[in-house]
Amino acid sequence: MNHHEPHIFDLERWEQAARPVVSMAKDYPVGYAVQWHRHPRGQLIYASAGVMHLRTHDAWWLLPPMRGVWMPPGVEHCMLAATPVSLRSLYVNVSAFSQAFDEHPAGITVSPLLRELLLRAATFSVDYPDDSFAGRLLTLALEEMRSSSEHGLHLPTGRDRRLVKLCESLIDDPGDASTLAEWSERVGATSRTLARLFQSETGMSFAVWRQQLRIVGAVPRLIAGERIGDVAASLGYSTQSAFTVMFKRATGKLPSDYQV
Repeated sequence: MNHHEPHIFDLERWEQAARPVVSMAKDYPVGYAVQWHRHPRGQLIYASAGVMHLRTHDAWWLLPPMRGVWMPPGVEHCMLAATPVSLRSLYVNVSAFSQAFDEHPAGITVSPLLRELLLRAATFSVDYPDDSFAGRLLTLALEEMRSSSEHGLHLPTGRDRRLVKLCESLIDDPGDASTLAEWSERVGATSRTLARLFQSETGMSFAVWRQQLRIVGAVPRLIAGERIGDVAASLGYSTQSAFTVMFKRATGKLPSDYQV
């Protein structure tokens, strides 16, 4: 993480806005880190260009374009720009609406319609007039967001300190091929305990979790134009074809689909 932002104080204008939903646009260079923080408003976090890593205390998301996350009020999170990022956020005063909003962070598939609504909303003032085009468009954006299915590259990391240590070590080095037995010696838990923790706290096995991690790690590198073979080798795959088969099975797409 190369850059750190005193982010919270910059947000006062949006957090204290009179309107129930407002939009904010911000651009970040590659490596920019927004440190742990929380908002009194809910936030739709979306990058119209670039790739972000988003963390809460028990989960990790990769957000390429067409993927977003709904972050409820009060949930602490941080963000890293894996590439140059054009952030387009909505800040929502959930108490101003009769409809219920998700109380837990949730992945959002950003449809082409929602993307265009967010891009247009980014041009609006935070104090747009009542009963205006801006207000109607922002309301439509919320409705489109609420109807979007949960999707995206989301990786729970759990809360048990031993599991978190293992997960964070692998996040730093996705190509580490250590077995669960080898990890048990490093984190102070038996391999059986770790296997149980993966199932109970992430909902998946260690093998599946590590596979998902490698996909999450591969996508921004593929988007940045790295050779597929180089990405595959660094993630522990003996051949490019083995990596491609795994990637297609897990995502429904080829690695080359992420390269322009």
